[in-house]
Parts: sequence; structure tokens; C-alpha cells
Amino acid sequence: MSSQVRGGTRWKRFALVMVPSIAATAAVGVGLAQGALAASFSVSGQDFKVSADSLVGEDLIQYGSLSKGKELHTGKDVYHPVTISGFSKATITNMCQSLVTPTPLGNITLQLRTGNKCEAAVAKNIYLDVAELDADAEFTDLDIGVAVNDGSHTTKPKPGTVADGAMFSQRAKTAKLTNVKQKAWATTAGTFTLPDLKLRLLGGDKPCYEDSEVK
Repeated sequence: MSSQVRGGTRWKRFALVMVPSIAATAAVGVGLAQGALAASFSVSGQDFKVSADSLVGEDLIQYGSLSKGKELHTGKDVYHPVTISGFSKATITNMCQSLVTPTPLGNITLQLRTGNKCEAAVAKNIYLDVAELDADAEFTDLDIGVAVNDGSHTTKPKPGTVADGAMFSQRAKTAKLTNVKQKAWATTAGTFTLPDLKLRLLGGDKPCYEDSEVK
């Protein structure tokens, strides 16, 4: 039975499609123990939230991996299972990114907003290291179960994140996500154009969305 699917595919909860990839992180752990996985950089001890009205990505590659970092306050090494989603280009409307940080004066929220509906944010060669993702999703020309180092991916795996080239991955010509809510450990991009950027430091907990909003 083939695991490859072509055509338009929709999932109400985008996270469901990544269950096989997250399960595949066991293989990543084996590679890590053998020293086969190199971290491209060490992530901070805090994840951050991102919301958007829509994200339209081209040439998706998606696979399970680990983000290496330091535990907040203790500085101990820690590894976070993530789903890496890479796009050759992504167009994002009404994006919000937030990070809540404890301080002696109480919690402070760093909040960034960009890409309103008049002019979207645009990123090229972007990779998202995601821990949680909820959205409505539609894929075109979807292949599930492709070896991550198959060689035919238009967008190549993020350097330093693949322990075994035979690991599970999936790809699609386009991926359209709407009502996006995600927690991530890292984002990297070749270029990221942010029109009408607004960066604010806000007192208290003021994330882009509350966990209670995710059902």
C-alpha cells in the first residue's frame, strides 16, 4: 500500500498529519546518541508563540528532529522534539509573535506584529522548529513517507538537523494554513521582509493567543 498521496488534501488540525514524523524522533535520538546529529545553533530556554491569519508556503519539506538548547535558570543541556517545516517561500498575513519573560518586576511580554492584510510578510528559505501547531490546512501535490535525504526535495533539509537520511519526511508543492497558532523553539530564514513592523514591550502576560483558545 503506497503512503504517497497527490492532489489537494485538507486537515482541520494540521498537527494530526505530523504524528508519524513526531514518532520518528526516536530514530533521531538514536542518531544523537551516536553523535550523528549536529545542532546548527543552541536554542534559548524559552519557546515562543506565533499566530497568523494565514501562511501560504511553497515547496514544503517537513520532518521530525530535535532542537538542542539550555534549560532556563539551570543552564543544563536539554533537547526538544520538534517538527521542522521548511519552505522556499512563505507569505504570512497578520502575524503576531510573543515571548513572555519573568523579571524581578513581574512578567514582561515582548510582542511583534507585522504583515497586515494590505501587505503580507514574506520570508524566503524559511525553517520553523515547531513544538505545537494548530491550523486549518490544505496541501497540493502532497507526498507522505519520503526519505528526508531523498534528494528530490525542492527545499532541502535544514543543515545540521538530520541524523539519518532514511528518516520519514513529507513534502508538498504548496501548503496553505489558516487560523494558525503555534509554539516554536526557533525560526531561521534567508530573508524575512516585515512590513509595518510593530515591536512592543508589554507588562504582564500578553501572548498572541491563550492556550485555552486551542481546542
